[in-house]
Amino acid sequence: MERQREYSRRRVLWAAGAGAAGVALAAATGRACTRRPALRRAGDFDLADATEILAPSPLYHRTVAQSFAFDDERGDVYAAQIVQGGVRLPGETRAVTSTARSANGDLCVTRLSADGRRTGHMYLRGFGHGVSIGVEPHGSGVLLWTESQAHPSTGYGRAIARFPFRDGAVLDTTDSRLRHHRPLPGSLANQPSLDLVRRRVLVGHWAATGQGREQRYAVYGLDDFVRRRYEPLHVVRPARLGPDETYQGCALHGDHVYQLTGDPYTGASGDNPPSSGGNVRVRAIRLTDGRTTEDVRVTVAAGLAYREPEGLAVRPAGGPQLCTGFATGAAGDRQLAIHAFASVRG
Repeated sequence: MERQREYSRRRVLWAAGAGAAGVALAAATGRACTRRPALRRAGDFDLADATEILAPSPLYHRTVAQSFAFDDERGDVYAAQIVQGGVRLPGETRAVTSTARSANGDLCVTRLSADGRRTGHMYLRGFGHGVSIGVEPHGSGVLLWTESQAHPSTGYGRAIARFPFRDGAVLDTTDSRLRHHRPLPGSLANQPSLDLVRRRVLVGHWAATGQGREQRYAVYGLDDFVRRRYEPLHVVRPARLGPDETYQGCALHGDHVYQLTGDPYTGASGDNPPSSGGNVRVRAIRLTDGRTTEDVRVTVAAGLAYREPEGLAVRPAGGPQLCTGFATGAAGDRQLAIHAFASVRG
């Protein structure tokens, strides 16, 4: 998100407590970065080397991407962002400011082809901040998994919703056709991530405790979750983030939750200048005990302008691969780039 109100809101919140189409995605845009000699392992992935699988591409709006996920059956990428200011949607009497869009939890989801062309979009009003999303192939299209029922004081979702992506549609969180899943009553900032290989759902969230708020992850069987059988397979209590760390997304694969943190570049005299390579980090957190098994600084794509980490996802095709999104480009015209890290398991 933008390094002003949106950036400050996120830091405050988080510091408080396959087939051919999939192969085509890599083939269409893949460019290997410089090979590093030493393995830098995080869970099942080597973070020393990455392949650019989506060159910097504009989304439907000019705000930064918040998260992304893949439809491996068709080679598409879906990316979520806060609706930009000045847009008037159906049913609105006037254009809405960017501040109000963020507070309301109004999202736009863009569908991109393998080569970065915009092929569709959908508006989600009152859903949340879009920190993480899931994409589930279904028939001739996909089902999106997002946070929903945005909290009126934070703009972050209190529930999880699953619904068809419909190009050009505007969906309200109050729509009677939606089913909202609230497996963790009282939790804040819910965010979903899917593991379609093992058919699991990861729900990142903040839980209220006697000491304030605590970040947690809960893992469920996907089919049970859809049927509202909320018996977690795992409940993960990771180590607290440092006061200067900004949370930027999560993903589930194998025996680990992967957690992304980092900030956009500052000026040359700031605390995160381009010359430093940035402060982006990926942690591998073990499902069984919440222990951080690896904590790796991510230095790929250091030459991107702006370079804010935005979203983490696992792409089964081609590996699997752990993929990191970066917002890049000039203010008021942000774009999304995605880089993929290969599995160390081959």
